[in-house]
Amino acid sequence: MTPSKISLDPNHVSLATQFVSDNFEAATDELARLVRIPGIAWEAFDANNLELSAETIAELLRETGVFELVEVRRAAIDGKPGSPAIVARRAARNGRPQILLYAHHDVQPPGDEGVWQTSPFEPTIKDGRMYGRGAADDKAGIVSHLSAIRTLVEVLGKDFEVGISVFIEGEEEAGSPTFRPFLEQNQDILKADCIVVADSGNWSETVPALTATLRGLVSQVIEVQTLDHALHSGMYGGAVPDAMTATIRLLATLHDEAGSVAVAGLHRGKAAPLDYSDADLRRDSGLLDGVQQIGNGTILDRIWNQPSITVIGIDAMSVALSSNTMLPTVKSKISMRIAPGQKPEDALAALRSHFEQHVPFGAKLSFGEIELGKPFNVDDSGWAAELARTALKTAWQETAVDIGVGGSIPFIADLTEVFPDAQILVTGVEDPDSRAHSPNESVHLESLKKTMLAEALMLLGGNAISI
Repeated sequence: MTPSKISLDPNHVSLATQFVSDNFEAATDELARLVRIPGIAWEAFDANNLELSAETIAELLRETGVFELVEVRRAAIDGKPGSPAIVARRAARNGRPQILLYAHHDVQPPGDEGVWQTSPFEPTIKDGRMYGRGAADDKAGIVSHLSAIRTLVEVLGKDFEVGISVFIEGEEEAGSPTFRPFLEQNQDILKADCIVVADSGNWSETVPALTATLRGLVSQVIEVQTLDHALHSGMYGGAVPDAMTATIRLLATLHDEAGSVAVAGLHRGKAAPLDYSDADLRRDSGLLDGVQQIGNGTILDRIWNQPSITVIGIDAMSVALSSNTMLPTVKSKISMRIAPGQKPEDALAALRSHFEQHVPFGAKLSFGEIELGKPFNVDDSGWAAELARTALKTAWQETAVDIGVGGSIPFIADLTEVFPDAQILVTGVEDPDSRAHSPNESVHLESLKKTMLAEALMLLGGNAISI
């Protein structure tokens, strides 16, 4: 039976705290080593770096000496192999839980390197932070897992009973295209009682968090056509609509005058009542002085529990190559985040209906590629969440808060479907200044140390639980 109140052995806490502290410099060196490998799972980048990244992590897991199996594996979709992922497993004994530790080793492209204050793949420590692409998202998660496993061994020796599985994905930033088949093909290794997804963040540099909600994703490419060929804008402008004018008018209907999403049929919810001010938002987002917020409701309602729509791409003539020409067709890509409780298929239907009702001038509208990701609501009623909160409070000396995340981790829905009995915890090392996906990404090193200790304490606590 699971104890009604989970506690941690004070001696284990003391030993773990000392070990994490003594070995933290080595852990940051290990993080720096991983950051130097530019593993990007997009076809335009060198796939050999993903291979190097995967093999490096697999060897680090083997060096712990605790796993029955450590392998680099792939799955395929439509006959195309995915990026390399690392799996490891040590089975639980004597009724202890099996805990799966997830992170991903692929990273976002660096973007405009001229905007970086440091070289994106040369990790640099400055003002208590390590800068570099992937330093926070998500190679710090990998290093946290490794540190927790080593700490467990240091405190209990190699004869511990809690089960540990590891899954380090290699294509999360590319949309995890082979994630579902990978889960299904490797269920024997990945099946667990608790899954720790280390790909989120904390409330601040000093206050830990568990992610309770994630918005889902609906991505839709549209094409608007008004002409069968390009025209001289001076000859025909004012009489016939060009595709760009029609597209601009159509996209403008997606928001009302306050900036709220104007698509009918989308779910809206309420966020946890945490203190988050206009000044906090401006600081964390870089919102310029004088630029107003958009939407209705509290800030956290808007970024965690309400839908949002962003036009993330338009295929049209660049300014540098522009001429006095009316474009016959324009493509756009719309990224819509949907609130927890909304089915992505329903949200896609609502978005398409909105476009069809608002396309101007009788222009021809067609729909292209889509991407759907389910939102997430955590069930925090089980032993795993209680253990995680106890471990976080002990490591951080602060009570963990429940947060939402405006971004999406669509693969969590696959985890819940393939492993319906597993308790899922979404954790991470990011903070509001980590700037994941942006130039000057960084991880706060003191937060990383606390995260390592909290995860180690969770494994130690799991070793004392019978399920």
